[in-house]
Amino acid sequence: MSVKLTEKDEGKVMEVQVSGKLSAEDYKEFVPEFERRLQERGRLRVLFDMVDFHGWNASALWQDIKFDLKHFGDIERVAMVGDKKWEKGMSIFCRPFTRAKVRYFDHDHTSEAHTWVAAE
Repeated sequence: MSVKLTEKDEGKVMEVQVSGKLSAEDYKEFVPEFERRLQERGRLRVLFDMVDFHGWNASALWQDIKFDLKHFGDIERVAMVGDKKWEKGMSIFCRPFTRAKVRYFDHDHTSEAHTWVAAE
């Protein structure tokens, strides 16, 4: 699994690129960085880019649920970028777990995802 974090738009947008299968170890890297940026910037926007992504193992899924509950209101927008039908479905499934506006984009519309997630 690989997680790459990139700060965009003066820190207001956090780009999270994931590949492979997420594990609980990946959350040990991601969560502290997210929380640090949250304290510095306030509510964040996230571009979640799935490249050859295969989902979560069981322990990572638990970490994700805990993260979602803790940060229910801390994210303004989530642009999910992928290329699989189940990834698009995931963007609908996750909506009850956040106050954020969530929108899915295919990889050939990545620039539109960047524009949408950063728009005022």
